[in-house]
Amino acid sequence: MVNAILMQLRDTAVIMGAIALIGLLLQKKSAVDVFSGTVKTIIGFMIFNIGSSAMSAQVTTFATMFNTAFGVQGVVTQVEVATSLALNTYGTEVALVMVLGFIMNMVFAKFTKFKAVFLTGQHFLYFACVLALVFISLGAPFIVTVVLGGVILGFCGAALPSFCQPFMNKLTGAENTIAMGHFNDIGYAVSGYIGKLFSKQHEAELASGSSDDRELPEFFKLFRDFVFSVALFMIVLFYIVTIACFLTGHLVKVPDDPTNVNNVILKAMGNDIWFIWPFLAGLQFAAGMSVLIYGVRQFIAEITAAFVGISEKLIPDAIPAVDCPAIFPFAPNAVILGFIGSFVGGLVAMAVMVALHSPTIMIPAAGICFFSGGTCGVMGYAYGGWRGALLGSFVIGIFLCAGPLVLYPAFSALGITGASFPNVDYNIVGSIIYGIGHLFGA
Repeated sequence: MVNAILMQLRDTAVIMGAIALIGLLLQKKSAVDVFSGTVKTIIGFMIFNIGSSAMSAQVTTFATMFNTAFGVQGVVTQVEVATSLALNTYGTEVALVMVLGFIMNMVFAKFTKFKAVFLTGQHFLYFACVLALVFISLGAPFIVTVVLGGVILGFCGAALPSFCQPFMNKLTGAENTIAMGHFNDIGYAVSGYIGKLFSKQHEAELASGSSDDRELPEFFKLFRDFVFSVALFMIVLFYIVTIACFLTGHLVKVPDDPTNVNNVILKAMGNDIWFIWPFLAGLQFAAGMSVLIYGVRQFIAEITAAFVGISEKLIPDAIPAVDCPAIFPFAPNAVILGFIGSFVGGLVAMAVMVALHSPTIMIPAAGICFFSGGTCGVMGYAYGGWRGALLGSFVIGIFLCAGPLVLYPAFSALGITGASFPNVDYNIVGSIIYGIGHLFGA
């Protein structure tokens, strides 16, 4: 009985609910608010798991087909899928790193010059996954993983947004009113500085009265819808691997051998016709992501609200670090240019991996290209106009695709396969920690 209770307490949904419960109690919320917030947190995580299962099933099928058709390991740079895989096995470590990270973010904001309070809770969750996996792969004890992971996460939450602050101030026209709460801050800053290379041309065009705000074709405007972008991109990917499997003879049933890869692929397709299935599979992936994101937003909103309420009382001079879509209205066309630039950069990185015969091929994901690439476009646009938006996002798009190659072997050894964590901050900070760990013989 005791063991059953302890196992239940290791359930990540229960841990998330307990975190929300503690935060709400510390704010002295009413009994109704405490109960409601706790239950909504647990339900939100359960919704997350439903979306996660749907996405993971499609990614597993895609990876099997890609590896079979092309003879290499195809990995989608989809942070949501990688996170769901990590939570399945290491949910306790990830949850505790995230909680301590929230607390340490407030400590660093209170007592250091870094005043950002990170309000994008899902990115705390994603970065907590990366840090927990890095320490686990180094063989660190549970307590070391939680404490060091939480402290580093809290410091990054307070400090990394400062890299982007000059560009945030330029875009908003105000001094330190909001910060960038999205763990691609190093990448955004690099894109912003690339944009500065074109500042003279941009200023000259504005001074002459000519607008460099190019009107985009209607087709590209469709990509402002995130779910549409994901669905279209995954449909294309599924068609590529399905046609490749068809041409290589892997869509022919092998009698009396259920474990044969051909039969595994055909079983995943079910009763759908092979040339219709990719369309439905891409839509299924996008639907799963929609459910997953809804669940993440629900349980993270409750947890973040608890910590925000505390931080407002303790850190009056804090700068709220908000999610990247908050700055999209400042340069909406730059978002699309950034999406295009980062996607092309990702394709270039993938082509180089293929040319170099890399055993692992990272595949750029629509989600990362839209949000992180689009934000790179806005940062590059701040000083450099459309030139800065395109070039800045292109350069960072290469890293978004190729960067995960460094940590992927360590993560795949822990069972996190078929998907990766693409953002720049994850991979730079994670690689530094991993390198230091090996330097000291971990």
